[in-house]
Amino acid sequence: MNMKKYVAEFIGTLVLTLFGCGSAAISGGIDGKLGILGIAMAFGLSIVAMAYAIGDVSGCHINPAVSLGVFLTGGMDAKDFVGYLVAQFLGGIAGAGLLYAFISCSTLGAVADVGLGQNGFGSASYVGLSMGGAILVEVILTFVFVLTILGVTAKAKTGTIAGIVIGLTLAFVHILGIPLTGTSVNPARSLGPALLLGGQALSQVWVFIVAPLVGAALAAVVYKAVLKTEE
Repeated sequence: MNMKKYVAEFIGTLVLTLFGCGSAAISGGIDGKLGILGIAMAFGLSIVAMAYAIGDVSGCHINPAVSLGVFLTGGMDAKDFVGYLVAQFLGGIAGAGLLYAFISCSTLGAVADVGLGQNGFGSASYVGLSMGGAILVEVILTFVFVLTILGVTAKAKTGTIAGIVIGLTLAFVHILGIPLTGTSVNPARSLGPALLLGGQALSQVWVFIVAPLVGAALAAVVYKAVLKTEE
């Protein structure tokens, strides 16, 4: 039974990485055809689609930061937490791999030049954001995202709209975050492209693994201490 959850998380994270990062890379990034809003909506709509496709199976975390928040608030056990993380990271790598293949089969140019929707700071940031700034941005954006998820999924009366709310919230944080870091808020979505690109993307990816997890942990603490109510 648990294997179905892990497969669902693998598929969901693959789709999020392929369509979200793919929209950024193939459209030409911030200055391309989709622009910030279009890329943000690609990530958000990926969540909406997957929430209604796999939500009943796994809860559609498709993000290690989300799983950490759920784990810390008592929503899953340690075994499932580890299983979810493995499935999500593998899904992110597979999604980036498919995107790599798409670009390689096109006339867009070398994958190294087109990119894979990777995150970055310094010279890899559209606005030249510092490493410290990138950490702060990712902690705050992930905090908002995970706190929203914990709140909207806590009550049955909001369960039917949770997928839409979560998808729109992901788009919302991307609108601010894309020019700053490319917006991670998801270590699995960040690791896949970085592994395949190597170089600067891989050397910086630790920020986009650690900072979202810190943001998620803070969200869990605040939710439990301040916002959680008894049913």
